[in-house]
Parts: sequence; C-alpha cells; structure tokens
Amino acid sequence: MLLLLRWMRKLIAWTDFILFTALLYLLSCLPWRGKHPVARLFHAWCRAFVRALDIDLRLHQKNRLRLPARFILIANHPSALEDIGIPALFDVVSLAKVQVQDWFLVGRITKAAGTLYVDRDDPASRQQAIQAMVEAVKDGRNIALYPEGGCKGRRLFEEFKSGAFEVSQRTGVPILPVFLHYEAQDDFEWQPPYTLPDKILHMMKTVNNRANYYVYDPLDPADYADKYAMKAAAYALYARWNAQYLE
Repeated sequence: MLLLLRWMRKLIAWTDFILFTALLYLLSCLPWRGKHPVARLFHAWCRAFVRALDIDLRLHQKNRLRLPARFILIANHPSALEDIGIPALFDVVSLAKVQVQDWFLVGRITKAAGTLYVDRDDPASRQQAIQAMVEAVKDGRNIALYPEGGCKGRRLFEEFKSGAFEVSQRTGVPILPVFLHYEAQDDFEWQPPYTLPDKILHMMKTVNNRANYYVYDPLDPADYADKYAMKAAAYALYARWNAQYLE
C-alpha cells in the first residue's frame, strides 16, 4: 500500500512538472521588457523539478549571522542537481556553461529566466561572463556559480577559479558559501555517460535520495587584500568541509 501511494505521489509530481514546464516554455517564447515572467516562476519550477525527481533536498543553516540581502553564492559542483537545487532554495541567477542553453526545453527556459552563460574553454568568454556578473550584481540580483569551474567529481577539486571573488571585490557584495553533500555520491556524481537523461535516471533510482545543502556565514570582501586572498580563504573552508562531510 505504501509503495502504491509513493508511485501515485511520483505520478502527480511528474504531471505537475510537465504541465509547469509546458507553461514556462510557452511563456519563454514571448518577448518581454524587464524581468521576464519565466524568471519570476523559475524558483517554483526548480522546486517542482526536485519534487518530480523525488529528491529529499535539505537546507542546513550553519550560518551564525543573518544572511545578507545581496550575495554571490558559491558551491562545490559534484552533480547536475545543483543546477536546479540551488535556485530551488535561493533567489539567484546562475552562471552556467554555454551548452546548457542548447538543452531540449530546459535551455530556452533557463535563458528566459536570466541565466548567464560562459564558454569555459574561451578566455574571452570568461571575461565577458565576469563583466555580466558584475552588472547583474550592481543591478541588485544575487548570482550563483561554481568556482571549481565545472563538475570535477565527488570530491573537491584541487583549485578554485577567481571569477566569483573578483566580482565580490569589484562590487563589495559578500560571498555566500554553500557546501553540497549527496549521501549516495555515486548516484549523484556527474560521470559517464555524461548525458542529462542518464543522470536523471541515476538520481531517480538511487536508494538514498538525501541531498544536504549547508549554508555558512558570508565572506566580506573588505576583510581580504584581494581576490586571491579571498579565494584562498574560501578554498580552505571548502577543504575543511570536504574532509568533514565526504571523507
């Protein structure tokens, strides 16, 4: 009986998500000045996507200070889930790899939602993305990005890129660190065959669907000499959390 109820819940969640996706896709075709209606609904759409995948997404507020109204969110990036998990929990505009805008249905929706794109292999594109992030922050938007520079595996990568910290230093907006911990790491890790449908199936079939997102106190750019000092301090924190939650 419980199994039947669970499958009914999944069916309802997927029906809700599919209808919501169809609505956002149609809205994304509309020209619009200012904030697009898709951007206003994107947070709810991400939450519907998480429910459809049957992921137990948990927000852990480890911060001792109140979170600032404006912030630049950074996180480690072991999986594809955080692309919807982060905006499901936080009011942010994300920085994503340029290939995302070509994904079926999702690409058009993320573009209308205001997602910023970067070609990670193109230095000129990276500089343009930094300038776009600076302008977005100055315009009052919170942004989210992954300083590892992509999905590098279940463990923390050996270095951080400087982009998030440069934006923080140039705008004075603090960095908000979020550490992601998937308990069934093999099922969530972005790994071969590297296709989104395969990854969705891996996550849906996992025996442990818990995803833990830990929020910590923001880093004030005024406390650091430059972007490199800020980056080093942030990486030291993530290395400690990596040892605490993943080792």
